[in-house]
Amino acid sequence: MTQVEDVTRQLRLDRDAKAQQFFEHAAYNHWDPYEDIPQEMVDADRQTIIDYDIAEEEFEELMLALALFGAGEEAVTEDLAPLMLALDDVNKQMFVSSQIYDEAKHTQFFDRTWREIIVPAAEAHGFDVTYPTDQRFFNEEYVELFDRTETAMERLLTDDTPENRVKAYCHYHLVVESVLAQTGYYGLQSALSDHGDDIAVGEFPNSESVATGIGYIRADEGRHVGFGMHEIRQHVHEDGVDTQVVHDTLMDLMPLVASTLSRFGATVDPVALVDYSRDKFTRRIEVLTNEAAEIPDIETLVDLDAQGPASAD
Repeated sequence: MTQVEDVTRQLRLDRDAKAQQFFEHAAYNHWDPYEDIPQEMVDADRQTIIDYDIAEEEFEELMLALALFGAGEEAVTEDLAPLMLALDDVNKQMFVSSQIYDEAKHTQFFDRTWREIIVPAAEAHGFDVTYPTDQRFFNEEYVELFDRTETAMERLLTDDTPENRVKAYCHYHLVVESVLAQTGYYGLQSALSDHGDDIAVGEFPNSESVATGIGYIRADEGRHVGFGMHEIRQHVHEDGVDTQVVHDTLMDLMPLVASTLSRFGATVDPVALVDYSRDKFTRRIEVLTNEAAEIPDIETLVDLDAQGPASAD
């Protein structure tokens, strides 16, 4: 346990530390999947989808997106714990604890959306009621990506080195959170709101509750990505981890991301979606491996407008 007396510090926390600043931002910007998304909004969205002459292909793709995101959020809620055990800095431990809490909230949001919108809408349209745990939603590449992420995190419990930490951050904070999740959320918001309609296909009705929840989630993810990028840069430029480790890890995982994103097409343009993910990937590589590059500040990282195709993060 933490010693009562610690000669390496006077105060318990370092408010100048990036991790502590990220934690404070998380605490200040707390949101609740039920309280901050009113029941009236959810009820209205459910009725909108029931009233809309939705094609079964469109509904299937909506379910696919929500199932993938929900499972992903649950997976990272479970798999991030080894990192917190490996860290020995209380400021970083505090941030990762807030991150696990964020992922748990995201899991709750997608569960609520499925049970309060998807199930009754499927019943109203006469579609088979399908649940988000159905294996048909999860292609082999998606499962492999999360299996690899779990392995990278668990490795820290038995072989905690700067290089293995970089690999773990690359799996979780960069590929899963930054590239896959932020790209997918951008696409879903494009389909269900007026934000990012440049890649939307067709006239799928807006869903204010889903778009609002995803807006909160994307802001959380921006904060998570910022923490991971800061840690990777520190290991690369201060601890001597070879930049090739970053490059090779990301290059190895990107085909799994592209395969997952290419499954969409009824609501968003899959080519534009994959291009968006590649753009994210390229800019992450540059910021992490170029010592002169700077990680955007917290407010830029969580700004949804700054997460569009022209963003510099």
